[in-house]
Amino acid sequence: MDHPSILNLFESQANPQRAAFVARYFKTGPGQYGENDLFLGLSVGQTRAIAKQFRTLPQKDVLGLLQSPYHEHRAAALFIWVDQFKKGDPLQRMEIFESYLAYRPYVNNWDLVDVSARDIVGAFLYDQDRSLLYDYAQSNHLWSVRIAVIATLYFIKRKEYTDTLALCALLLSHPHDLIHKACGWMLREVGQQDREVLKEFLDEHTLQMPRTMLRYAIEKLPESERQYYLKLK
Repeated sequence: MDHPSILNLFESQANPQRAAFVARYFKTGPGQYGENDLFLGLSVGQTRAIAKQFRTLPQKDVLGLLQSPYHEHRAAALFIWVDQFKKGDPLQRMEIFESYLAYRPYVNNWDLVDVSARDIVGAFLYDQDRSLLYDYAQSNHLWSVRIAVIATLYFIKRKEYTDTLALCALLLSHPHDLIHKACGWMLREVGQQDREVLKEFLDEHTLQMPRTMLRYAIEKLPESERQYYLKLK
């Protein structure tokens, strides 16, 4: 990382007490999904504000930030990339997309996936071949699986549900709660756009759905419909 001013800004806002709390929240203990992640203790709002100040940061510096051991540095890099992707020309968008895929081992917690997968991966693949999402969904890499699911939020907002439904069906037996939550969230978003599409999926798959996925998916349904699907379990 060759841009000391952004690092200095992070350091000046560090909060060790908050860092200790956030480290527990993001499961950084031995064997947990965020094992060994480090935090400075900045809020998401503070991190976003710093990213906004440095939204024209050169790519080599964004990559340096993304490879930092500190969670907030990586989050800022992704905020910057999302902003640059939205404003970029086709070549810049392709470069950011390809860099995102190449460096996705550093997109290594659920919040980092959630702030970036829709607006980089989903946005890039919207008018492209989407088979990459199915490759990622069937991988053994937790965060790649979540990237695949969350990327489809870009399609959902444009009333395209096929990939979301197919991926959620594919992941019914996935062992990790964070994937159950991601699928449930995306199914809920489908239901917000078209309740009947969600109900067709539920009618076919409720018995196989992990309970967490089901609860997330039905959260916005009328109470009578929620109870109907819960009683099927």
